Amino acid sequence: MQTTAASTTSSRGITAVVPARQATEGAGFQVYRPFPTDALDLLDPFLLLDEMAPGYQPPGSMVGAPDHPHRGFETVTYVLEGEVEHRDSAGNHGIIYQGDVQWMTAGDGIVHSEMPSERIQREGGRGHGLQLWVNLPSEHKRTRPRYQAISANDTPVVERDGVRVDVVAGELLGVNGPAHTHTPVTFARLRIEPGATARLPLPDGHAAALYSVAGAALIRERALGEHELVVFDRYGGDLVITVDDQMPPLDAFVLAGEPIGEPVARYGPFVMNTREEIIEAIEDFDAGRMGSIPASGVA
Repeated sequence: MQTTAASTTSSRGITAVVPARQATEGAGFQVYRPFPTDALDLLDPFLLLDEMAPGYQPPGSMVGAPDHPHRGFETVTYVLEGEVEHRDSAGNHGIIYQGDVQWMTAGDGIVHSEMPSERIQREGGRGHGLQLWVNLPSEHKRTRPRYQAISANDTPVVERDGVRVDVVAGELLGVNGPAHTHTPVTFARLRIEPGATARLPLPDGHAAALYSVAGAALIRERALGEHELVVFDRYGGDLVITVDDQMPPLDAFVLAGEPIGEPVARYGPFVMNTREEIIEAIEDFDAGRMGSIPASGVA
């Protein structure tokens, strides 16, 4: 990393810049969604990216995502502000605090809920977060569900020259993130101060993108604004991101991964390879074979 603008001769080019669309999810909370939209269907191996819109809600008005199923992929939730309480049909339960990550492998099928914590619901407060869906290859779509709770204290940080990188998954700048993944995936939070440049090396052939939740940056002389996703070429060098002296600080997320290259069939919370597998997932959920979350939170 360096604090002067880097040459673009060894930096990856830009394939697309996709503005996020606003949508409503869960029990009625607002999200910014760069994909899937009509502009970008997916970014193999990534299926969906949602930024839960930041804001304050008074006591008793906080909404989240009540009990719902998943099969065939992984959900990654990063809390930027607030507290999210997770429960699932495998018996997992925990509160994800600011800077924490929940990496859940739905695999064969799971029912879970993601709600503001009881304290936040009672007292009110701010909420803001990011959710990423990571596809699973066909041989792992029916794997046993798994839950990884990753605290901010367990996430390695590289910080120098006005750049900070929190590495959740994969290897970046010489450190390895704590998340265990089924295929090679890099997921990290990137913060850049005015006047600084980040140069991030990624494996050739991996899909790569940068999503801004706040601030601005320059990438190969192209300006990146809030709630925009930059999709990079799969080859061509490092990701080079600059915040000049006149820009506000950048707060963004890096996502990169080895494409799976398999057919994608999806319907709501299920992502498989064929329509027949989607029908089977719906039937299994309707028959209760993915379990349920008792009111006590004990599966």
